[in-house]
Amino acid sequence: MARTKMNLSGGIRISDYLSLGILANIIPLDVVKSTLAECGKQTIRERKLPREFVMYFTICMALYSKVAIREILRCMLEGMSWLNFSVLKTMLAGKSAISQARKKLGEEPLKILFDKVCRPIAEKTTKGAWYKSWRLVAIDGSTLDLPDEKANEREFGRPGSSRGKSAFPKLRFVALMEIGSRIIFSAAKGKYKDHELTLAKQILNDLSEGMLCLADRGFLSFDFFSLALNTGADLLFRAKTNQIFPCKKRFKDGSFLSKIYPSQYDRSKDRNGILIRVIEYTIKGVIGADEKYILVTSILDPKIAPAKELAALYHERWEIEIAYDELKTHLKEPGESLRSKKPELVNQEFWGYLLAHYVIRSVMFQAAQKVNKDSDELSFVHAVRVIKRKIVSQRVFSL
Repeated sequence: MARTKMNLSGGIRISDYLSLGILANIIPLDVVKSTLAECGKQTIRERKLPREFVMYFTICMALYSKVAIREILRCMLEGMSWLNFSVLKTMLAGKSAISQARKKLGEEPLKILFDKVCRPIAEKTTKGAWYKSWRLVAIDGSTLDLPDEKANEREFGRPGSSRGKSAFPKLRFVALMEIGSRIIFSAAKGKYKDHELTLAKQILNDLSEGMLCLADRGFLSFDFFSLALNTGADLLFRAKTNQIFPCKKRFKDGSFLSKIYPSQYDRSKDRNGILIRVIEYTIKGVIGADEKYILVTSILDPKIAPAKELAALYHERWEIEIAYDELKTHLKEPGESLRSKKPELVNQEFWGYLLAHYVIRSVMFQAAQKVNKDSDELSFVHAVRVIKRKIVSQRVFSL
């Protein structure tokens, strides 16, 4: 069923202006312009919807996911009259003109802008961002519902269900997130049928020495573990309880050295294995907790990282689940799909969502640093409301 996006009640109010000042502070206009030039998509002649504007508009679509497209545009134009964005003081573009402008822009500039802007931001004093000298990051996958259009179904596919097929086509993605700030700093997307490990391999190069990457049991395979190790990062992955790890050496903290192998034959010959440390533990008295947890880590010395500390640390992996909840139920309404009805615009909108999440999380990080708090203590929903309602008063744009 088609959904009708709302207009802003009572017309546009100053308190409803999109906070383009905040957007421009975190995603500077000169970076947007250089990205467009890099892609050969820069604005060459004056037009109603310059491509710099369309870049910011795509991000604002995520910030105002419940609001009609033309209403977002109208709100942005009013806000930009404060910002001396004089080219846009023309008649409002129609819905088809907006779609055409997005189509001409394409996906590539938003993807490159994401790669340029969205990087880990935690400082040494940031609470919850570090374990000893390691920057904590997590990797996980999820899906997003797409409009029920034949083109989207052909491109992305949809899951089956007991009654034939699910309500929406779905896009699958995998991301890397900095735990202390909940900044998503790398992502790969694909069809619904794509395996998360396949997508995850596309973003491994964004791991680096000095990081400790946490991952759930679905990511523990010899191939993926070895590729991740080659980045220089350390790893703390959960294993399935039916996986077998022969004990090579037991430590006083209960952990032990073992190996993982590329095949059963290699295991039988004890060749081509990767040396790992295994931590087994149970959680008692917690409703819903699994009976047994098995962790595998590349940190082999228990004096550097005791088993109890790593067992407690692993559960910080849930931070990425919370970040996905922010994307799917706070930026986007629960049960709502993305807006775009064509695959090329779906791909573009995806990066716009991640950039919008980055903007919000960056503002929250800055606020938390000023009052010496963990950004986890701040409300994501409240931050979204503040950003959307902040009065725009800076003159930050010029074309």
